[in-house]
Amino acid sequence: MKKSFFVLFMFPAIVSSAQQVRLHLMGGFANYNGDIQQKPITFDNARGAVSIGGTINITDKLAIRGDASFAKLQGDDKNNKKIALRNRNLNFQTIIQELSLLAEYDFRNLNDHKVSPYIFGGIGLYHFSPYTFDAAGNKNYLIGLRTEGEGILPGVKEYKTKQFNIPVGGGIKYALSDDIRVGFELGFRLLKTDHLDDVSGNYVDQNILLAAQGPKAVELAFRGDELKDNPQAYPPGGAQRGNSNANDFYYFGLFRIDFRMNWFDRDGSRTDRGLRCPGKL
Repeated sequence: MKKSFFVLFMFPAIVSSAQQVRLHLMGGFANYNGDIQQKPITFDNARGAVSIGGTINITDKLAIRGDASFAKLQGDDKNNKKIALRNRNLNFQTIIQELSLLAEYDFRNLNDHKVSPYIFGGIGLYHFSPYTFDAAGNKNYLIGLRTEGEGILPGVKEYKTKQFNIPVGGGIKYALSDDIRVGFELGFRLLKTDHLDDVSGNYVDQNILLAAQGPKAVELAFRGDELKDNPQAYPPGGAQRGNSNANDFYYFGLFRIDFRMNWFDRDGSRTDRGLRCPGKL
């Protein structure tokens, strides 16, 4: 990941000293949809997200964009409406580290207009590692516990915590001046995994899981027995734990500010417009 970060931030300087380059900073919220968070788009369980990156303009409307993003995701069955999910009583958290390379298209030329919607899409590389806190308050990473028999049961493979994703989204920009722009965007990350929250398939027989991984794995594979009002028994092996037919995804809602890096301009100096605002909405 360290080498990827170096390439990302050196990319504008390496590729071109003759194109307009802009630095952007973004901050806002992150959330996910999966087996523990059933609502596709919601502020429930939303947590913070930040991003830093840059764009190189290929044309007045089209740019190549690179970002490094950090976010926290979480979900908790206590917030689900279905009784069966609340009785399962699972929860998770994870830190997302992401690098992305995107194409970004403005529908209007912001050199001539103040406002433009835009869209983006590309490819990303991200790292996640779901964890939870047990009843005693101790932090436990879930991938090592193999809560669904990954690598234990035949045909159940271990999932990788570093994977590629497909970022897509859009937003709107407002040009405060030629040098500074602000905006907001909503970006979705399409994933190839259903294990972002460590929940996907079926329960493992607790005796098999106990023998293979120990009591902590059994304790965190099903947590309905922790419910004070209505404690639940561990489900039989093969009972449904999650929905493996749909992959998880996560998304960012980010406020954005762009700064023009004038030393990358075509003639090596500032353009003649300086801080003058575009004239048209």
